[in-house]
Amino acid sequence: MRRHVTAYGFLSAALVVFAVFSWFPIVRGVVLSFQQVNFVTSPDWVGWENFERLFADPLFGVAWRNTLYFTLLALVLGFGVPFLTAVVLNELRHAKGYFRLLVYLPVMLPPVVTALLWKWFYDPGPGLFNSILRGLGLPTSQWLDSADTSMISLVLVITWANMGSATLIYLAALQTIPGELYEAADLDGAGIVKKVWHITIPQTKFVILMLLLLQVVATMQIFTEPFIMTGGGPEESTVTVLLLLYRYAFYYNDFGTASALSLILFAVLGVFSFLYLKITRKADA
Repeated sequence: MRRHVTAYGFLSAALVVFAVFSWFPIVRGVVLSFQQVNFVTSPDWVGWENFERLFADPLFGVAWRNTLYFTLLALVLGFGVPFLTAVVLNELRHAKGYFRLLVYLPVMLPPVVTALLWKWFYDPGPGLFNSILRGLGLPTSQWLDSADTSMISLVLVITWANMGSATLIYLAALQTIPGELYEAADLDGAGIVKKVWHITIPQTKFVILMLLLLQVVATMQIFTEPFIMTGGGPEESTVTVLLLLYRYAFYYNDFGTASALSLILFAVLGVFSFLYLKITRKADA
């Protein structure tokens, strides 16, 4: 009993901070989702009206469709590119540390700085990309100003900014693969593609699956890049769930509906978190 009391005594400060700044906002958000509140007048209990208002809003479906579309594009680009980059870096014999630093460098930039930097890259006038295209005699693009290219443009930003962490995790996993497997494959005459498909991927499938689930959870919470770079436009083509939540809270001063939307997002992400925990426990068993 004395050991338990001592242990919880040392943990008490961290538990209090965790409860106040993590659990209490979650519980408070659940309560707010059933209230009409603006933090000026007294809150009114409205039951499911906030959810009904959400479902009746045309932007609710648009935001979810955009978020899922962004998640799909981010998985196609942002999930495969770090793995291929890790495979290439793992095969290098010289300047390994330099190239790893080069790949990880974007992660160290604040997200706001990254968004503003790429917003200048995408500028249809003096922007870097259109300047290069004009110099090569190629047609320019509207990038963020066109509904057809705005979402893929944001995906490129996210991929560039976050691929460093995933690449280093993949590199760590690749270095745990026994070299004898590759030596045996070389003796059998296997090429690089066959070695990756039959050795690298099966040996790192647990890490791949974990990063896949974590990336889905992260990309469905995208906010900074569309907020800074497009504001949800053009034609609401980049309005995401979190951006719509921000609009309800700070544009419309409707914190109850914003909390209802956050509760729905929390439930959706909870499914992926459940899968993550289930797979992790299965691997530890």
